[in-house]
Amino acid sequence: MNWKRFFAAATAGFLAISGCGMHVSAENNMREISTLELVRDMGIGINLGNTFEACPNWYEDDWIKQWSEGKPQNYETAWGSPVITKEIIEGIAKEGFGVLRIPVAWSNMMEHDGTYTINSEYDARVHEVVDWTLESGMYAIINIHWDGGWVNKFPDDKTESMKRYKRMWEQIADSFKDYSDYLMFESQNEELGWESIWNPWGGTEGKAESYALCNEINQTFVDVIRASGGNNPRRHLLISGYNTGIDRTCDSLFRMPDDPANRMAVSVHYYSPAGFAILEEDADWGKATPTWGSDQDYASLRNEMDMMKAAFTDRGIPVIIGEYGCPTKNKEPESVRRFLSAVCEEAYQRGHCPVMWSTPGGHYNRNTCKMEDPVLQQKLFSIGGKTYQPQTNKDPQPVKGDLNSDGIVNVADAVLLQKYLLTETAEISEAADLNSDGSINAIDLTLLKQIILQ
Repeated sequence: MNWKRFFAAATAGFLAISGCGMHVSAENNMREISTLELVRDMGIGINLGNTFEACPNWYEDDWIKQWSEGKPQNYETAWGSPVITKEIIEGIAKEGFGVLRIPVAWSNMMEHDGTYTINSEYDARVHEVVDWTLESGMYAIINIHWDGGWVNKFPDDKTESMKRYKRMWEQIADSFKDYSDYLMFESQNEELGWESIWNPWGGTEGKAESYALCNEINQTFVDVIRASGGNNPRRHLLISGYNTGIDRTCDSLFRMPDDPANRMAVSVHYYSPAGFAILEEDADWGKATPTWGSDQDYASLRNEMDMMKAAFTDRGIPVIIGEYGCPTKNKEPESVRRFLSAVCEEAYQRGHCPVMWSTPGGHYNRNTCKMEDPVLQQKLFSIGGKTYQPQTNKDPQPVKGDLNSDGIVNVADAVLLQKYLLTETAEISEAADLNSDGSINAIDLTLLKQIILQ
């Protein structure tokens, strides 16, 4: 056979249909794995706190913009964080953490003109850190965090607040749509629950209405993500519990959204008792305590973890403890180790994924890229730590026929394959081996033509 004549004829045929092309399925990097399995694979996690969620109060002036260039790194460093580097992210993975929760205030640098358009520079910076996270072998969770408190306005202006919420998630979903299932979206932080509607310490009036609004927002989140493109129809999603409180999320009025993909986990936070886990000094609402570890402390912890297991895990809904932690100031060091390791262990033993809260100057040192307390690091690692394994081992297999990796199988791929077959000097992707026989030849070119013509 005259191969050159065959290739020439094939090229002519391809050029005649150059307007045709088959979009590659984005699901090539979405595994057939349940959300329960995915959450277990996360191991244990940590937060990149006081970083991308650092923000002004949007009811007031943007002091960060006023006192800086108003660039992404000015917001990133506003609450004491250094500019995040790849080494900082890699260090987190090397300390044994399998998931990094990245709280985000997307309103930073946003044009507040009613369109709620997320700033492209800010979005790109979040992308960069998410990329480093996945390249380091960890899962990443991104959310809409406190974000200046605008979510608190839902009861007063539900229409505009819902518009803003949907618009923001539409943009986030589109921007990250082609990421693998190592990226999870979380619907919100702790703000889904409003004392202006229901005062938990003042009876039940308004309780059903407040829960209904929380449930509606979470359902809107799922609907927006599932209606978007790329991998999002099958992405694993994290649903914020009612104020992320364990007892309130276990209330029968809290409902998980309807999800056609059935790929959801629920998020709660654990900062109990508040005197140890929150207060560094006495406040008008509580007394700070320096120690933790009494029989009552352990019993309370186990009871709350059992509540989540019975209400969700045992029903096939995985649980992520999206935040747990305590300060170190005015706390006994051994009590800090005892508390953090106990919460991690009790959660992990029940199939939950514990994600420790950490901020600049907190438990993970962003300058040394090590845990501040190596004894604590060893305790946590022994519970559910993961060995550092960069993302190179998790890269998806190339899609058959997409030689230039542009997401479309079309005549451009055929030209590349023909060039290779004629010269055997051009670079070629293993995606060219369409019949998976270990060699690349004219049969693969014929198969590629058939795909394009479909």
